[in-house]
Amino acid sequence: MPYKKLLFIAIIIALVGSVFAFDLTQYLTLEQLKQQQQTLNQLFNERPIFLLGVYFVIYVISTALSIPGATVLTLGAGAVFGFAWGLLLASFASSVGALLAFLSARWLLHDWVQKKFGKRLRAINEGIERDGAFYLLSLRLVPLFPFFVINLVMGLTKIKTWTYYWVSQVGMLLATAVYVNAGTQLAEISSLGDILSVDVLGALVLLGLMPLLTKFILSFLKRRRAYGGFSKPKSFDTNLVVIGAGSAGLVSAYIAAAVKAKVTLIEKHKMGGDCLNTGCVPSKALLHVAKSIRQTREAEQLGLASRIEAIDFAKVMDNVQQVIARIAPHDSVERYTKLGVDVEQGEATIVSPWQVKVQNPDGEKTISTRSIIVATGARPLVPDFPGLKQVDYLTSENLWQLRELPKRLLVLGGGPIGCELAQAFQLLGSQVTVVEMGARLLANDDIDAAALVQKQLRDDGVELRLNHKAKEFSEKNSERVLIAEHEEEDVELPFDRVLIALGRQANLEGFGLQELGVETGKTLKVNELLQTNFPNIYGCGDVAGPYQFTHVASHQAWYAAVNALFDPYKNFRVDYSVIPWVTYTTPEVANVGLTEQAATDRGVDYEVTEYDISDLDRAIADQQAYGRIKVLTEPGKDKILGVNIVSAQAGELLAEYVLAMKQGIGLNKILGTIHSYPTMAEANKSVAGNWKRAHAPEKLLNWVQKFHSWRRK
Repeated sequence: MPYKKLLFIAIIIALVGSVFAFDLTQYLTLEQLKQQQQTLNQLFNERPIFLLGVYFVIYVISTALSIPGATVLTLGAGAVFGFAWGLLLASFASSVGALLAFLSARWLLHDWVQKKFGKRLRAINEGIERDGAFYLLSLRLVPLFPFFVINLVMGLTKIKTWTYYWVSQVGMLLATAVYVNAGTQLAEISSLGDILSVDVLGALVLLGLMPLLTKFILSFLKRRRAYGGFSKPKSFDTNLVVIGAGSAGLVSAYIAAAVKAKVTLIEKHKMGGDCLNTGCVPSKALLHVAKSIRQTREAEQLGLASRIEAIDFAKVMDNVQQVIARIAPHDSVERYTKLGVDVEQGEATIVSPWQVKVQNPDGEKTISTRSIIVATGARPLVPDFPGLKQVDYLTSENLWQLRELPKRLLVLGGGPIGCELAQAFQLLGSQVTVVEMGARLLANDDIDAAALVQKQLRDDGVELRLNHKAKEFSEKNSERVLIAEHEEEDVELPFDRVLIALGRQANLEGFGLQELGVETGKTLKVNELLQTNFPNIYGCGDVAGPYQFTHVASHQAWYAAVNALFDPYKNFRVDYSVIPWVTYTTPEVANVGLTEQAATDRGVDYEVTEYDISDLDRAIADQQAYGRIKVLTEPGKDKILGVNIVSAQAGELLAEYVLAMKQGIGLNKILGTIHSYPTMAEANKSVAGNWKRAHAPEKLLNWVQKFHSWRRK
């Protein structure tokens, strides 16, 4: 701790210690006040400014140092100065003293508390940011809560200083007025209990509930303002309309049907959305082919005479479509109809908060509904590079229509999609070049994890152009070229086809959102209940963010569906505490919780335990002895903060850690769990063993060693 803070703490301790050492609190009792009232009144008549100043300073200091006696000082204000002057002085003195205590706690401990317990306090900080004034006002209005505790605790949160001050000023005013008024009748008070009767205390408690009531009224008025100009139907055709039949939409509709609500699902294109048709399913089918090519080429090392004479790319792509077709019945109209979902195929437009118009070749109709879920997904982000439209570019959507393998494939973007597809096409026979404007691939992963993937891509023959910023596309000498900037110089990169893999953007247009007044940014703006600014219109999945993963879309869908069907009687705040994600390159990269990079950026203290998978028996037997597991834990404890795995089957290995973090299981219990031998999952037990050895109780073991030595004598 810096010496300035230590000096400040020493001064506070000295001041508080002096108060008690010299028994100064004896002057802050009701009996002493009554005895000295006449003297103080006379002094006020003779030297009013002096006494007002002294009183103000004493009150501020006692409040700032949390010294008992604020109640007597407030009574004294009324007894000596009268109600008006007493209320003015006591109100400002108490607020200024409270502010000093607040600032002291913030300066001394705020950073340490937020750093140490920031993750646990995140929900509190968000609540303070959202409802801080209402919450603090409730505490200030109810005298059941010790004000000095509020001063110190609030300093450890992220509430704004000005908000804290003005709310304290207003919130403490009524209780201050009660005590000051009582002070004007000091002769009739025999104990502090005479000031607050049960009736008065009850009235103050009811008053303390006013901010909550006010919040409810404001919420009601906000709803009325949002719905202004719209007529709510007296009855509805359905309980819920879901727009979009991707992962989020399908799960939302499924949940609604499962709880016997009437639900309509609208999809204008293909059931299953991006994941089934252009994303997860086809890409993993293609990666499976690439993995088979790798295994065949490596088979000679195992004594198998194998050689790939040729690759029929058209047949490979046919196989991808067959995989899609095989999975499609899981997401089909027929299946969901049997589940009890009314499926409409057509274009949906929200025309009012309770009405959705559906347009299809047979005509149009309008469906009235109590709630709406927008689950319209996202599409590839394609920046407007000069010349891009003239080069017939590919994205993750139209890539699957390819019938000829590009001889030279340029992949723009070094994120998960770019890395996965670059590796697949390189193994299929393309010469792939990855262009990334950053210094490395997989910017959201740890540096060492990205390095392992980069090494494998280079070993596979992929050319990596890092620190290259794409500027424009052109055609030179009948050849397509990307002009990129590298170290302030232009570099020409020739290619036959280019794949744009620069992320995804939410599908927000064409559904009536902007026309209706639904708030949007880069994504649909939703709160912790997944509500938009229209409380009965919800969003989930890629269109809402903040994570664009299929499993997160499904996770959000449960919350959106339940909240849409049961709010305001029951609702749930979406939980993002344990989110796993996997990049399916070879080796795979799997994460859950904090990466080491994220922990460092957030200032979270952590320990790192690693296990080298090259030492694992099953990995050696399977010729997959590469990679590592990295586990972040709280210092000195086995509580898991995050896990990063780079290896074969990393996504499968991760599942044990996802369960452990969700259920609060630490490394000790993973170590005490039997894992089958020989399996890749033993690596999880091994990393737990490494942690245990690093935290062995050396002093105890020394005594145990002496015990064994004694037994040998």
